[in-house]
Amino acid sequence: MTMLMMFATRPAAVNAARSALRLRPSTAAAFANNGVADAATSQQNRQISSSPEFDALVKKSFPGAISNKDLVNKVVGVLEGKGFSHGNTLLATSLCADELARVLEDEFVSVYGNNFNLGGLSGFPFAGNTGFGAMAAHIPDDGFCLLVHGPHVGICKNGQIGKVERQGIALVDNCCGSAIAASNYLKGITHGGAQITAKLQQFSDFQQGAVQELI
Repeated sequence: MTMLMMFATRPAAVNAARSALRLRPSTAAAFANNGVADAATSQQNRQISSSPEFDALVKKSFPGAISNKDLVNKVVGVLEGKGFSHGNTLLATSLCADELARVLEDEFVSVYGNNFNLGGLSGFPFAGNTGFGAMAAHIPDDGFCLLVHGPHVGICKNGQIGKVERQGIALVDNCCGSAIAASNYLKGITHGGAQITAKLQQFSDFQQGAVQELI
């Protein structure tokens, strides 16, 4: 399950951003918040398995959720009418590092071509200002940018949220593990008397430390 936010920005907004970044002028990419259900409890050869029963289970916990395929079809249909195409659109994504997030990413890649990856753990855009500036410079001349951003959450075939079955692994795994770890860290401080630790700044686990501080 991916909670998704997408932006398709109009020319004036991008040109202003590029001027601030001193990048070459171009046009970019507006859409809206949406809920996207990875209708799967496991990946088998990176294909999504689904059933009406599981879809109903997902929608019970996340009303309005739709499949990756339906989302992509809706987005493409709307943006085609605004001039977005494979040849003039840069796809940028900020999704979690989890391999499960690649399924949705790949659906968009199949339409718009290779993506510029801004994301890291929990879907935060760890590429930062430098990465965003580089991404903006890669937008085709007089073209567009579609930015797909959001966290994800697992849901098991029994309906348990925050867990997911993975191919070849008997253990039912946390999903999103990074977000859950950050939530547990916060609860330890607010409810358990734990202290904020300077270890959050360690380079060896910088992204998770940043997720915990941001949350």
